[in-house]
Amino acid sequence: MIFVSRIAAGILWYLVILSSKQPSHRRLIEAQGVEFGWTALPCLVLVAIALPSLRLLYIVDESGTPELTIKTVGHQWYWSYEYRDLNEIEFDSYITSSPYRLLDCDHRILFPAQTPIRVLVTAADVLHSWTVPTIGIKADAVPGRLNQLTFFSDRSGIFFGQCREICGRNHRFIPIRVECIPSGKFGEFLISLV
Repeated sequence: MIFVSRIAAGILWYLVILSSKQPSHRRLIEAQGVEFGWTALPCLVLVAIALPSLRLLYIVDESGTPELTIKTVGHQWYWSYEYRDLNEIEFDSYITSSPYRLLDCDHRILFPAQTPIRVLVTAADVLHSWTVPTIGIKADAVPGRLNQLTFFSDRSGIFFGQCREICGRNHRFIPIRVECIPSGKFGEFLISLV
């Protein structure tokens, strides 16, 4: 906003000067240096805006080595999940009727809070989109391709999402239910599976 406001103020100031006075100085009208300056200055401003953004993008992308990997496969009316690091735990998640209309499913994904998680997303039949907006994650599930998400949840809770592709009639209603629990409770969950 600092750069944008400075650019806007400079352009408005220049327009006010142009409306009150007509430039008659020969060096101002036919100067190559001035043309180079007003072409190079926006380029420098764009680079100054882009470098911090790229730095932030790579910092966010490298959230550490994931401690848990979940493989997600989109099917025509349900999702299949597989915990890759936990003795190949697999289950399917179908839509169920609940007070949360078209958002609840019979099995939810559990993962620990304060832990980097990797989600591998693919599809078995048509295009899908694994989306959980409250966590801020979305990945397209394409048959034959494997997309990867890495995220870090800093708070516990139950989060809902849906398939965001319209690949057929009422197809976008495939629900996703994700529960982020404290690390201690996730350890108890693992012990109960063994």
